[in-house]
Amino acid sequence: MSKQCIPGILFSFIFAVPAYFLGQVYPIIGGPVFGILLGILAAGFKRPTAFEDGISFTGKKILQYSIILLGFEMNLFHVLNIGAKSFSVMIFTLLTAFFVAYFVGRMLKLDGKTTILIGAGTAICGGSAIAAVAPVIEAKDKDIAFSISTIFLFNVIAVFLFPFLGHLWGLSDTGFGMWAGTAINDTSSVVAAGYSYSNEAGSYATIVKLTRALMIVPVCLFFAFLMAHQKTKDSSPQLTKIFPWFILWFVVASIINTTGILPVIVSHILGNAGKFAIILAMSAIGLNTNIKSLLKNGLRPIILGLSCWFAVALVSLIVQHIIGLV
Repeated sequence: MSKQCIPGILFSFIFAVPAYFLGQVYPIIGGPVFGILLGILAAGFKRPTAFEDGISFTGKKILQYSIILLGFEMNLFHVLNIGAKSFSVMIFTLLTAFFVAYFVGRMLKLDGKTTILIGAGTAICGGSAIAAVAPVIEAKDKDIAFSISTIFLFNVIAVFLFPFLGHLWGLSDTGFGMWAGTAINDTSSVVAAGYSYSNEAGSYATIVKLTRALMIVPVCLFFAFLMAHQKTKDSSPQLTKIFPWFILWFVVASIINTTGILPVIVSHILGNAGKFAIILAMSAIGLNTNIKSLLKNGLRPIILGLSCWFAVALVSLIVQHIIGLV
């Protein structure tokens, strides 16, 4: 990072701080959404050109660093805790999200990178997944803004709709926890919906959600190789050029946290730093987003998000029924 970046980073920080506190007050909306909104509002005003390098650095590099820090809140034992049957539900919902995103995105003639990000946000863990996949596929700021906004809408709806439907259909605590953990995008929304159903459902949904977040690793690797193949048309591209190294460090951070060598308070601080770094990066992305370009796509990203969300929620219930979890 050069000294030229400092003014732009500080400028982004000005919007990230209020976004963070707004996210604490309204967790269902979340700090990243507030960060993007505040950034977009400020993007309409002229600013010194000296800020541009730092804003760009924040929206790209700090976004990657935030994912690494989130690794310190991941525990690899969660994968073992949910069991093989539960893991199979996760795999089916993940594949469904990307399958539906691809075909519906093409039908709607949406930009391919927006489609991938909405698919990733639905399949894995909302904003964190979008933040992880975006640098891998070299997504533009407007693609990220579209995706975050779309995912946020369905997070809010899910908090109120899922518990109502769960009680209506008589789902067990474990069944609802699995459904919420695999079909609701953001962690805060999963927790809110799960615990409003029951304490047992909330605990199980949270474990499923944290395990689902680990799918960031294989998904990012897949898209890294896909991007490399599209660029080079070579079946054996150089690994060092295509590998998303920040994902490797995310895994290292997860392993460190799993071993327990770090005090819990340190892991918590690092994880929170990662969450704030995402808000900071999203504020910078908002600052580089043109509101007119966002409005051009109209309802298409929302239709795509709805299609993915509905398909994932349905497949989660179907697979649970087949393997006897519901």
